[in-house]
Amino acid sequence: MKTRILATLIFSLASLFVLYSCQKEQNSSQQLNSPHAVKIYLTDHQTPVFDSVFIDIQRLDVKLEDDTLPNDGWVNLVIRPGIYNILRFRNGLDTLFGTGNLPSARIKKLRLTLGTRNTAVLNGQSFPLRVKDEDREVEVNIEPEHYDISNGQVQLWIDFDAGNSIQVDNSGSGNGNGYRLRSHIRLFSKSKSGRIEGRVLPRAADPIVKAVIGTDTATAIPEDDGEFKIVGLRAGTYQLIIDGQNNFRDTVISNVVVRNNEDTHVPAVTLRQ
Repeated sequence: MKTRILATLIFSLASLFVLYSCQKEQNSSQQLNSPHAVKIYLTDHQTPVFDSVFIDIQRLDVKLEDDTLPNDGWVNLVIRPGIYNILRFRNGLDTLFGTGNLPSARIKKLRLTLGTRNTAVLNGQSFPLRVKDEDREVEVNIEPEHYDISNGQVQLWIDFDAGNSIQVDNSGSGNGNGYRLRSHIRLFSKSKSGRIEGRVLPRAADPIVKAVIGTDTATAIPEDDGEFKIVGLRAGTYQLIIDGQNNFRDTVISNVVVRNNEDTHVPAVTLRQ
């Protein structure tokens, strides 16, 4: 008898959980299946190699699930076309990049269209970034964990991975190697990702901060005051590796726990020679 009552209780609780999950998913779907505004922000996954990275962004589109819409469901968003020094948007900084109003359909994909005026600056010298025709359009899928919904408005962040986007290219003419741009971007939302912040001294160490989990690595270059912030991290336990330059020793901080929609603050670190 007790076994039967326990089984009935477990079944009831499981049913309630499934019902709650379905209602939650349905509510989320209802929010997107009505006309809604969208705001898209641009930030940078840093590179310790280049001084500046200038990306020529000419167009931003999102694709909706309803293929009966014009242009096969692609909607052009309002941006300021031009050249962006994406390394400016580091340590938690971002810029409002694209806005628009979307009809009643779920968002499915995002597409960036690049121009030809892309350059990188290394040790004060500017190098053109060659972009092949097939790389001018950068397309990624948009999953529910990539965006936030608040008051009928969708918000998401584009993380432009400068370090993995620039490759040595020796196929061109002239002396020496050039560089090719093959853009890698990642999408995230603030409520469904976490952040790590802290401070590394002295400035003379030119430190590079890396947050590592599994095979994923996110990088930050501290500001002149030593402050750094790494955003868009999935929840989990990270190892924080601080690479010291100029004969300063490295430091490793283990078991750095990141939770969604939270800032994880690590104590200040002073590197030693």
